[in-house]
Amino acid sequence: MENTHIILFLAESTNSLNLMAEGLVRAHQGRRIDIISATMKPPKLNPLAVRVMNEAGYNISNLPQLTFLDVEPFMFDLIITLGDFDPACRPTLPGMPPHLHWDMPDPHPEEDADEIYAAMKSAFDILQLNIRTLFSSGLLNALFVTRRNLELILDNLLDGVMAHTMTRRIFFFNKAAEEITGYSRSKVIGMDCHEVFPGRFCGGECEFCENITSTGKGNVSRRHISFSSPDGMERMLRMSTMSLKESDGREVGALISFRDETELNQLKRRLKHHHSLEGLVGRDPKTLSLFEHIREVSSVDVPVLIEGESGTGKELVANAIHALSPRSEMPFVAINCGALPEDIVESELFGHVRGSFTGAVADRKGRFELAHEGTIFLDEIDELTPKMQVKLLRIIQEQQFERVGGEKSIHVNVRIISATNRNLRQLMTKKQFRKDLFYRLCVFPILLPPIRERRLDIPVLVDYFLEMIAGNLNRTVLSPSNEVLDIFNRYPWPGNVRELRNAIEYIHVKCHGSTIREEHLPPEIVGYDAGRNSRPGPPIKVKKEAVMLALAEAEGNKKNAAKILGVGRATLYRYLDYFSLR
Repeated sequence: MENTHIILFLAESTNSLNLMAEGLVRAHQGRRIDIISATMKPPKLNPLAVRVMNEAGYNISNLPQLTFLDVEPFMFDLIITLGDFDPACRPTLPGMPPHLHWDMPDPHPEEDADEIYAAMKSAFDILQLNIRTLFSSGLLNALFVTRRNLELILDNLLDGVMAHTMTRRIFFFNKAAEEITGYSRSKVIGMDCHEVFPGRFCGGECEFCENITSTGKGNVSRRHISFSSPDGMERMLRMSTMSLKESDGREVGALISFRDETELNQLKRRLKHHHSLEGLVGRDPKTLSLFEHIREVSSVDVPVLIEGESGTGKELVANAIHALSPRSEMPFVAINCGALPEDIVESELFGHVRGSFTGAVADRKGRFELAHEGTIFLDEIDELTPKMQVKLLRIIQEQQFERVGGEKSIHVNVRIISATNRNLRQLMTKKQFRKDLFYRLCVFPILLPPIRERRLDIPVLVDYFLEMIAGNLNRTVLSPSNEVLDIFNRYPWPGNVRELRNAIEYIHVKCHGSTIREEHLPPEIVGYDAGRNSRPGPPIKVKKEAVMLALAEAEGNKKNAAKILGVGRATLYRYLDYFSLR
């Protein structure tokens, strides 16, 4: 028989009878049973009870003397009250397990010592008989079987289940709870859940926490919490908490069930951004075509020219090409040619030797030298002066250069990826950019379209930035309303992805709830939409193929299709009517 807990307590202040009973149980059968005795009032052990027990071979002088406030009724399978009080007055406490009462005289201290001794001897005989009957009746075994059957059921659940009393003492913890949290049942049973779990298991947001007001007792509350297991692993748990109540409606504790959704959340994030490549995300056909170009050119060591408006993510594209290339373990060095003063561009690119100009107090490597065996990214390549264009052409052709003020030729092996937000072909016609350099740089051109031309990427980018910025700020991920997604889809985004990210950062300052609404958007976005709505609306610009693609991806679910398109459901229905798809 496994542990069966019995609590023995008196209705009077003396604890002589229950300590005698505890001593008898502990020594009588030699069974593995946990016994605790307690009184309703501060205990006082009668020395005659100790004498009676010693004469019978039982020592009770070292047993702990407790009051009912020191124990939790939920922790036990059976409560036995002792005394000669009226059974109608026996204590009934919230959450008490099965309850027996053994009626016997309670020796009072004011009686004659011989009479008290005789009463103690009589109580000893009655207790010994009752305890033998308790074991022989099969009651304890029946209680154990009942409890074990319930534990078997709960231990085979996939969800973790924990229960605690009104004072947060844990009295149940199933096997799944052990596996999910990493805490063993033996370590948590009887403990205050606030003391067991660092940072509080509920996240400090349940009605059993200080300064938290219940939103309606008896209601089931659900939340997602971040939990750190003893091995340091961060887990995301979905938790449900409900009150435990007696048949008369009195609350006696709380039942908490929880499920580990860490892998599910990771899978959701991967699925949400399953159209992604080395930090680039999107699901628009133009973006998917871009991903294919990146994969194709990354394995072939040729110069790449990335063309696109400011803010479209040209450096991210360059980084993705480098990361997928055989040079990925070597340096990736980026330089913005338009951000450097003309007189130091050459020194930044090629380095200088000591004393070559004022301030050159030591030899210094340039960006090309730092990028040896790796990739150099030259952003705003159109800003290079004709003189620098000639020097860059020589490096491409000969793969060598001299530092400023130096005479020694330095050989480098670098892959050049350049980028521009201007039309280099027009600059060539104006003699502002060398044709020979253009054709050397533009072996494989990549055109990066603005996000107003790849609208299907907008909701993906919004979700991506909301998650990323929320993580950086250690805040809950916000959710955009359908109204906001419609506004985002209509806005032209002249600053492209950079402007979209800035807008999301602005929103995190303005939005103090969980849902993003129009009043949380930057003024220029709201102003544009207000001005646009004051004029007759333009014809629908979303292509029929995009709507059909979204419906197919959402398997016909209109709500999900609208989210894929980045519009509200009302807007989707207008599209369906317009294209006769309903």
